[in-house]
Amino acid sequence: MISERFDAVVFDLDGTLIDSEPDLRAALNLTLAAYGRSEVTRPQVIQMIGDGVPKLVERGFDATRNAPHDLPDAPLETAIETFLGFYEGKAAALSTPFPGAVDALRNLRQQGLQLGVCTNKPQRPTLEILDVFGITGDFGAVVGGDTLDGIRKPDGRHLAAVLDQLEIAPARAVMVGDNHNDAGTAQSLGVPFVAVSFGYARGPVSELGADAVIDHFGDLAAALDALGTP
Repeated sequence: MISERFDAVVFDLDGTLIDSEPDLRAALNLTLAAYGRSEVTRPQVIQMIGDGVPKLVERGFDATRNAPHDLPDAPLETAIETFLGFYEGKAAALSTPFPGAVDALRNLRQQGLQLGVCTNKPQRPTLEILDVFGITGDFGAVVGGDTLDGIRKPDGRHLAAVLDQLEIAPARAVMVGDNHNDAGTAQSLGVPFVAVSFGYARGPVSELGADAVIDHFGDLAAALDALGTP
């Protein structure tokens, strides 16, 4: 029934398919320590995730400044390189798929749908994570936050690039994500948006304007069925 209206489902990664915060926090805290800063906590990092590595690092430094007008310890670009040195190659050491995520992907593929990933995470650690959890082959298109020059969610062109690779029209696709960037990129293309309630949203999920909200990946098929019913 899902495939009668939809041909593809595109997923965000961090906070949607994967609880990646532990590895992001580990690399960020190593970076902060390298510049004499204090550590940040999981609740803090959850509020920093979603806009790509540069913003994550910038927010980590902002959260650990010693004074409101504290000068940066180093150019942001240098701190980002430090972070990536700690993160790449270890991006899935502590992370885990959210419960039911892998089964949901396989179920969708068995029903004939194509799958894609649209994430603001850089391409290399994105592919690393997909490889570690054995789900790379489930996706026909993966577009990271540094794949397109200057384009990332909530810019609709980010999602459009995924759909172009899948050769699927926006009217035949669904976006699944956890925050305002996912909602924005979907809504800019007129693509139905399914929000997960267990991700890294910085405010109430009810305020994302989602067409459906799920509390577990076991609920995704039913949500897609409902969206596909006239």
